[in-house]
Amino acid sequence: MKHYLTIILLLLFFTSCKNKKAAVVADPGVYYTCSMDPQIKENKPGKCPICKMDLTIAKKTSGSAMDEIELSEQQIQLGNILMDTICKGSVGDQMVLTATVNFDQLKENAVSARVMGRIDKLYFKNTGEFVNKGARLFDVYSEELNNAKQEYLLVLEKQKTLDISIIDFSQLVEAAKNKLLLWGMSASQIEELAQHKKATPLTAVFSNASGYITGIDIKEGDYVLEGGTVVRLADLSTVWVEAQVYASQLAMIDKGAAAIVQFPDMQGKEVTGKIDFLNPEINPDTRINLVRIAIPNPGNQLKPGMPAYVVIKNRQSKSLSLPTDAVIRDGRGASVWIQTSDHKFKYTMVEIGLENNDRVEIKSGLKDGDIVVVSGAYLLNSEYIFKVGTNPMAGMKM
Repeated sequence: MKHYLTIILLLLFFTSCKNKKAAVVADPGVYYTCSMDPQIKENKPGKCPICKMDLTIAKKTSGSAMDEIELSEQQIQLGNILMDTICKGSVGDQMVLTATVNFDQLKENAVSARVMGRIDKLYFKNTGEFVNKGARLFDVYSEELNNAKQEYLLVLEKQKTLDISIIDFSQLVEAAKNKLLLWGMSASQIEELAQHKKATPLTAVFSNASGYITGIDIKEGDYVLEGGTVVRLADLSTVWVEAQVYASQLAMIDKGAAAIVQFPDMQGKEVTGKIDFLNPEINPDTRINLVRIAIPNPGNQLKPGMPAYVVIKNRQSKSLSLPTDAVIRDGRGASVWIQTSDHKFKYTMVEIGLENNDRVEIKSGLKDGDIVVVSGAYLLNSEYIFKVGTNPMAGMKM
């Protein structure tokens, strides 16, 4: 009986040992993931449920900070993630801006009607036509002006026939003449009226300036009020070159700085000028401002609407700088990804400064020698959001 009890106890002992040997405890320091689908994390080997590839073993990084991400070598290669060591360099040098030639608004003239009436005839009807000073612009019919002509002729007649010392007709003649001058008649027109002793119903109006027609505000047969603009003229002896500049570039530009204006449509023609105006208002939609350079235009070769490039020499500064693609920006500020080890990356907030074409100044947040992701930063940011489920810059302030 004892012999049978001993055999049973031995069987139970070997069975319990076999079960303990079969129960493999999972290593808490590793997990299994897919190189193509890194969101897959399993505690045992097998196949990826998405792409059916074999899962690869990976070590858990329990000490990693929440602002870090770890990628495999394959992910780094596929994402074309490139790093570079940040160091001090020149930022500023020069910038090239796109621009357009416009009229010099300080040299625009408006030819207006000095008396109410009807425009009977226009002698220039197209914008862009050149008008010489003294050229006949339009004929106007005006009851008030015709009555003033008759008054002037009547005073002249009375001066001739009733030349007595009690009444000084010379003052009356001068007052009637001044009224005609104020209402737009020239001295030669008044002299011709006095010679012929006959007032015509239409009065010709002549241009008081030379220039190209930029606008015609009225057409034949329309009535015009006193002071109403009929034709606008622009003098092209000087023109404005207005360049577009982003708000982030304004700090690099000094008013009065030298600028070289290039005209691609004129076989590389260049003109040197100075910045004479920086628009204080920034377009809230485009974040673009305008910089104006006034340049001479001999022979009126430059036409409004022509494209141009403006090369501005800026003040230089020696500071840390990065390619603009390395900096991620949103409403909370700017950040970059830095490499902390072979396959680990960490995001950090930075303060940016001057920008010059494809580089941006880093004022704070990095130090000389940091290894920064210069290509693939946005892809790395997206990978972090995909894995962690939140934007690394959420809740951060510079």
